[in-house]
Amino acid sequence: MRGFSEIEKRAMERKGGRAALARLLSAPEPPDRLRAIPADRWLSAMTKCVFQAGFNWKIVENLWPRFEEVFDGFDIYRWELMSDDDVDRLLTIDGIVAHGPKIRSVGVNARYLAEIAEKHGGVGAFFAEWKPGRYCANLLALQAGCARMGGRTGQMFLRRMGIDTVIFSPDVLKALAREGVADAMPVSKRSFDAVQAAIDQWHGETGRPLTQISQILAFSVD
Repeated sequence: MRGFSEIEKRAMERKGGRAALARLLSAPEPPDRLRAIPADRWLSAMTKCVFQAGFNWKIVENLWPRFEEVFDGFDIYRWELMSDDDVDRLLTIDGIVAHGPKIRSVGVNARYLAEIAEKHGGVGAFFAEWKPGRYCANLLALQAGCARMGGRTGQMFLRRMGIDTVIFSPDVLKALAREGVADAMPVSKRSFDAVQAAIDQWHGETGRPLTQISQILAFSVD
C-alpha cells in the first residue's frame, strides 16, 4: 500500500492539477451542525436512500414531497409505533412507491433513531460523536441496528447528512484493490479491519477527512 501523497498526485494528474482537484472535494459538516439536525430529518434522509436503492433516483426525488406528507414529516416517535395496519394503508396510497419491505423499514429505522436519541441526548448528538478511527465499526453497527442500510445505502445516507464518510463506490473499490487493501465490498470483520487500517494510515498522513480521502481514491482511478 502506497502513501497517500502518491495517490493524491495521481488524482491531481487526472483532474488537472492541485487547484482543480481541490475544487472537486467536499468536506463533512462540523459536529455542532450535525447536533442541530432535527431527528425527523435523519429518518427522512434514511428513508429516501432506502427507496432510491435499486430504483430510479429521480422518480423518488420528484415524489419526495408526497412521501413527506404521507409519513407525517417522518416524526420518529410516530413511526417507531408503525403497525401492520399502517403498512397495509401505505401500500394503497397514491404518490409513493408501494414496496412493502421498504415501507416497513421506516418503522425499524424510527425505533433505532428513537433509541439512540434517548441514549445519547439526540440523534444528531450521536452522529456528531463519530470518529474516523471508528468509522468501519460504526458503519457495521448502523447496518446491524437499522433496516436496509447495508451495501452503499447506509454510506450514502451518512454522506448526505454530512457525516465524515468513505463510500465504497466502484472507483473507490478499484483504488483499494490497486493498493492491496480490499478486492471487493468489505463484508467480513477481517475485510473491514483491513480497510480501517488503511483509512487510519492515510488520515494520519494527511489529516484529511475521510470524505476527501474517499473522493481522492475515486479520482485516482483511470
